Amino acid sequence: MTPSPDRPAVEVADVIRQYGAAFRARYGRALTAEQRQALRDLARCRTAALGGHLDRCLDCGHDRPAYNSCRNRHCPKCQALARARWLDRQAGHLLPVEYYHLVFTLPAELSELARSNPTVVYDLLFRAAAGAVRAVAADPKHLGACPGLLLVLHTWGQTLQLHPHIHGVVTGGGLSCDADGRIDTAARWVSCRPGFFLPVRVLSRAFRGQYLVGLRRAHAGGKLRLAGKLRPLADPAAFHAFLRPLSEKDWVVYAKPPFGGPAQVLKYLARYAHRVAISNHRLLWVDGGRVAFRYKDYAAGGREKVVDVDAVEFLRRFVQHVLPAGFVKTRHYGLLANRVRDERLARCRLLLSAMAVRAAAAPPSGQPVEVMPAAERCCPRCGSRRVQSVPLPPDASPSPGRDTS
Repeated sequence: MTPSPDRPAVEVADVIRQYGAAFRARYGRALTAEQRQALRDLARCRTAALGGHLDRCLDCGHDRPAYNSCRNRHCPKCQALARARWLDRQAGHLLPVEYYHLVFTLPAELSELARSNPTVVYDLLFRAAAGAVRAVAADPKHLGACPGLLLVLHTWGQTLQLHPHIHGVVTGGGLSCDADGRIDTAARWVSCRPGFFLPVRVLSRAFRGQYLVGLRRAHAGGKLRLAGKLRPLADPAAFHAFLRPLSEKDWVVYAKPPFGGPAQVLKYLARYAHRVAISNHRLLWVDGGRVAFRYKDYAAGGREKVVDVDAVEFLRRFVQHVLPAGFVKTRHYGLLANRVRDERLARCRLLLSAMAVRAAAAPPSGQPVEVMPAAERCCPRCGSRRVQSVPLPPDASPSPGRDTS
């Protein structure tokens, strides 16, 4: 079947269908239930295995099958609708202030620990990043306020290697608070200096300190799985020795220039929220047991390059970014913390003497979103709009069927 103009010639699902069996034969015993499910879902996405409907033209009789999506959060084809709905909700949380983009990166020395303990390591990454921002912002020497934070976890680098980091969108100011971050009823809005949020070096040290304290507590509480190469770290003295060099190095915290306003924030979130490890559009070809895909080499100024890897190795890299079931990869803190958000945002808007942002910065997702564009529901043979949809039950045969994406 010739791909449609908007469908990539090669997809992650194609790699799974062709080389999934070889991958499971080599790594199957080490896979988690979530990783197995992701492989099954992606291979079946938009195929007869999931059922769908048949679009039948009432004028020329042409039939066009359209199969259901798997809706797995790691599927490159299933994020558009979820992202549109999520963005629509976020629009109501935005304030008419500058927003800043922060990135908190976990040192490479902790990658193996993250691979074996994703829930503990990634949860601590969120808490340490949020805690660092709130602690430094609460200091009257820097801001003396509680900002709003939206944090998104990404676990991958450009070549699909494990590279856990947090992208943060932070308000350029907040409600005044004491040194412990407590906001009182007489709080006022405190703006940061134009173009400058908080000192990155101070944030880096606070992030490092909070993370290492949390990691030591997790170890002391027996919350870390330390098997295989990590087994020697079960000894407390060995674990403290392992962490000592990390407490002496600079941890990467990066601050980008401010967005400028709510509309730019939504544009950014549309790119970063609901992103998966690799999009289908980056894949170039799958052939002879190899997979080639594009990546940006940031060490070379962001120049685009091509990497060619073994197909089984490609799948190994891909599944290590499948998160544990129920793990929340987008979280809100400070002014945006769920249980106090409405009350605090109302107070902020009152203090900023601004009308609600939703009307001023309605996101593209404000319009109804369809899984299939309306134009595609025309008959592809004669162009007639008189198309009738007939349900197709799931095909229980072993073959995933034809992909209609």
